[in-house]
Amino acid sequence: MKIHYIMHVPFEGPAAINTWAKEHGHEETYTRLFEEKEFPDLADFDLLIIMGGPMGISDEDKYPWLKDEKDFLKKCINAGKPALGVCLGAQLLANCLGANVKKNLYKEIGFFPVSLTPLGWDSPIFGKLPATFDALHWHGDTFDIPKGAFHIASSSGCANQAFSFEDRIIGLQFHIESTKQSLENLIKNCGDELLEEGEYIQRPEVLLEDNKDFEGMNRNLFTFLDSFTSHLIKKGIIKK
Repeated sequence: MKIHYIMHVPFEGPAAINTWAKEHGHEETYTRLFEEKEFPDLADFDLLIIMGGPMGISDEDKYPWLKDEKDFLKKCINAGKPALGVCLGAQLLANCLGANVKKNLYKEIGFFPVSLTPLGWDSPIFGKLPATFDALHWHGDTFDIPKGAFHIASSSGCANQAFSFEDRIIGLQFHIESTKQSLENLIKNCGDELLEEGEYIQRPEVLLEDNKDFEGMNRNLFTFLDSFTSHLIKKGIIKK
């Protein structure tokens, strides 16, 4: 399988998704929007993965490539390509599917539990995950659930944590791909946000405590990715 990643900043990469892809022998390519603006031909990849970033989806004045990215994502969606969006990536996919993206009631930065909805329990993609699991969060915005999509997960600080559209477009507001190294990169580059006061903002020393179960988060990631890609193969959306 050919996976193509879109990265918005150098410090928010695929992290443990790379580990999963390499273990399965998948081919990986990148569009790094902080270096280049070229998007691939649709025939050149099987699965698109859009990563996070500190910008908002409407910050086109500061990041003009956002408009081109949205155009590319809509092209992918309309062509029937499968895509996974993480954090900003999920917000971009939701927006391209016609949903509103707005400020969340709380800024959510830290390790907090995510719970599957009943639709999540019954999902062929999410159903093998625990009913509740810990994830890393780092966001201030949230998306509405796109029309025709399923509301898959929620947390106490953010109602809309995941959606699934046609079982081929997945948005995850949370991070289960994170590793300790990727979290350290986030803190290094966005640590000023941790100085704010908030019910769902954890301090750097809390984020980096030794009891954080990155391995458990990544196991859940691998379970999700296995289910997602198996479902895409079963439905004939991608080839094995």
